[in-house]
Amino acid sequence: QVQLVESGGGLVQAGGSLRLSCVASGRTFSNYYVNWFRQAPGKERELVAAISENGGSTNYIDSVKGRFTISRDNAKNTVFLQMNSLKPEDTAVYYCNARRVPRSLGDYWGQGTQVTVSS
Repeated sequence: QVQLVESGGGLVQAGGSLRLSCVASGRTFSNYYVNWFRQAPGKERELVAAISENGGSTNYIDSVKGRFTISRDNAKNTVFLQMNSLKPEDTAVYYCNARRVPRSLGDYWGQGTQVTVSS
C-alpha cells in the first residue's frame, strides 16, 4: 500500500507560480512512476505530466509544456510539479497518482489539491 499526500495548491494570479508536492509513504516509492492529473469543474480528469521511476524520463501535455516541470526526489519519497506562468485555464484540482507496471501491481491516488488562477 502507498499513501499519497499532495500539498502546495492555492490561489494565485495569472502569470504567477505554484509548486505542488506529493509525498508518499508505504512501499518503495522508487518502484513507481508518477503522474499528475487535474480535473476542472465539469471536465474530465486529464493527465498533465508524468515522470519515470528514476526520474530520467518526463512527459507533458502540450498546454503546459515550457511552463510546468515535474521532478522527483526518491530519497525523500516526493514528487514535485513546478507550475510557472499560470493561466486561468490551469484552474483545477490536481491529483498525484503512483503506478507500477503492470498497473495491477499498484495504482494509488492522493486526495487532490485545489489550484485556482485568477485573471
